[in-house]
Amino acid sequence: MRARLISGRYELTTLIGQGGMGQVWTAHDHTLDRRVAVKLLRPDRITGSEHAGDLRRRFARECRVTARIDHPGLVTVHDVAHDGDDLCLVMQYVRGSDLADHLAEQDPYPWPWAVAVAAQLCSVLAAVHALPAVHRDLKPRNVMVRTDGTVVLLDLGLATVLDSDASRLTLTGTHLGSPAYTAPEQAIGDPVGPRTDLYSLGVILHELLSGSVPFTRTAPLGLLHQHLHEPPAPLRTIRPEVPEPLEALVLHLLAKDPRDRPADATAVYRALEPLLPRPAEGPAAASGGGPPTDPTRPFRRPYAPWTDRPTPVPPAPPVTAPRAADTPETDVAAAVEEARRLLDAGRLSDAVGPLGRALPVAVETHGPHSAVVLMLRRQYAATLLEAGMFGTALPELRLLIEESVTGNGPDDPRTAHLRAEAAQCLDRLGDHAGALAEYRAALPGLDRLAATDAAPALDARHRIARLQLQTGADAEARTTLLQVLLGAERHYGPHHPIAAETRRFLERLDGR
Repeated sequence: MRARLISGRYELTTLIGQGGMGQVWTAHDHTLDRRVAVKLLRPDRITGSEHAGDLRRRFARECRVTARIDHPGLVTVHDVAHDGDDLCLVMQYVRGSDLADHLAEQDPYPWPWAVAVAAQLCSVLAAVHALPAVHRDLKPRNVMVRTDGTVVLLDLGLATVLDSDASRLTLTGTHLGSPAYTAPEQAIGDPVGPRTDLYSLGVILHELLSGSVPFTRTAPLGLLHQHLHEPPAPLRTIRPEVPEPLEALVLHLLAKDPRDRPADATAVYRALEPLLPRPAEGPAAASGGGPPTDPTRPFRRPYAPWTDRPTPVPPAPPVTAPRAADTPETDVAAAVEEARRLLDAGRLSDAVGPLGRALPVAVETHGPHSAVVLMLRRQYAATLLEAGMFGTALPELRLLIEESVTGNGPDDPRTAHLRAEAAQCLDRLGDHAGALAEYRAALPGLDRLAATDAAPALDARHRIARLQLQTGADAEARTTLLQVLLGAERHYGPHHPIAAETRRFLERLDGR
């Protein structure tokens, strides 16, 4: 299939996200030879919609708001393009990990990291509020942590510009924002302001420090009641090492009445400032700045170069067009060799192209079920996963699972590994129910490996428990975690890090 080209220069490559009003793609800017992010106003939300005019105005507002704010903690707008009736916002592509994944990779999340993330977000919010505007959808999935530890806020799609009529641009019956992070006044439709974002910041801080949002009811009315009437648990009852001033600040941010919250983002920053590390403070400072994505690094080593970045690889020479005498087999071999060279150089995203182009040629030449095609599809899917292109990897994994079920059986460990990878894609794409189903289907095959390698099955159950917690199934998550604990103790002993970590997680879960 021919790749879609926007405005004659932006070639869409991978779908990396979608929400209520848009899709976000990675794309190649042919004019400047760089990777960009392109947000499309979803055509299915426009065609035939009685609210089409409102949707277009909201999208145009996002373009204007994003372009008007000059801050390193916000994505840079490169262009606004049109492709037929579709509207497109072309933005800087941000490399890193979103805050939800950053939190999932750390247990527990270091409290100095939480302070550093919040302080950086205060700086961004101060710029947004000075416009004046309100973000209205502050949540971990809308925050990126770069490799050098700097934080970038994404998606001003719901931003309300306070000095215009945009504050009334709300679709009838449509709730804007994410319920777990939504301030009480926003949830009941009252006017919003900068302190609405500060409440969401308080929810994020609570989640980073405790591992869970303060209010967890799954039913919308139950969650709304908690936001409006129930006090959040003080953090030090969950995690005693959290400094008292930080606990007090989170409770201040989560006040029900906006007037009882801090005055503005600058006031929150001032409250966080005594808890931030000082320049060159800590043992990591002397060794180059600490691990990748450490959000305290910008405070410990401001403006210092990121010395752990890999040495740049010179651009690959242009690939010579195949000669007339070349055969499909040589085309496939050349593509695989080019991909291997790019992978060896650490250029994962660039290696995707040759493999993706070679795959249909191999299917046509050797047949869809041949060993050559299966090998090539497996390499393609693995490279897509490594490059974080989960939406493109998923259909390839589906085909591989189908082949493995036919050839090896549904409970074969090879099938199970593919199902676990598909579950990871679904999880990253926001389909938690689908991810749960795939992980559960993978367990019989992973359990067959337990005698020689228990880690895959334990990891799958740990991920199942996390998904159960995210969907409010706490009792089921506790049962799953007990299975992880028993398995880890049986295979590795009671003092193994997996067993100890799971035991701590269960204690926190029981203490809720």
